[in-house]
Amino acid sequence: MSSGLSKVIGLSLVLGSLSGASQAAPVSPSFTTGTVTSHTESTTTVTESIRQVDYMTGSQYTVSGTNISWNGPPVPGANYTQLVPGQAFQFSESYLGPGESRLTEIERTTVVNSVTDSVSVFTQ
Repeated sequence: MSSGLSKVIGLSLVLGSLSGASQAAPVSPSFTTGTVTSHTESTTTVTESIRQVDYMTGSQYTVSGTNISWNGPPVPGANYTQLVPGQAFQFSESYLGPGESRLTEIERTTVVNSVTDSVSVFTQ
């Protein structure tokens, strides 16, 4: 037998005998009491964007006032006149055609800060 081969066989025998000797031993804690404290802080930022668009498919024409008159239905471009010329009067007309009638936009940001402190006490 060669000397290299005999060394390998001898080493194998030594290692084989050692592996049988090593075994896990049970571990038991050696403490009696203890505490664990924890402190956690977090910040959450939420940004909301709300957009509401109202549309009108028809049209709206409004006339109001005092000491005024007209012939026919109240329509845009009608001939309005004072009932008593020279006297006080009020006149208002508004026309709202089809399309976007109102736009509401709201943007808000909410920031939430959270702090958590905890203590755990344990004994054996």
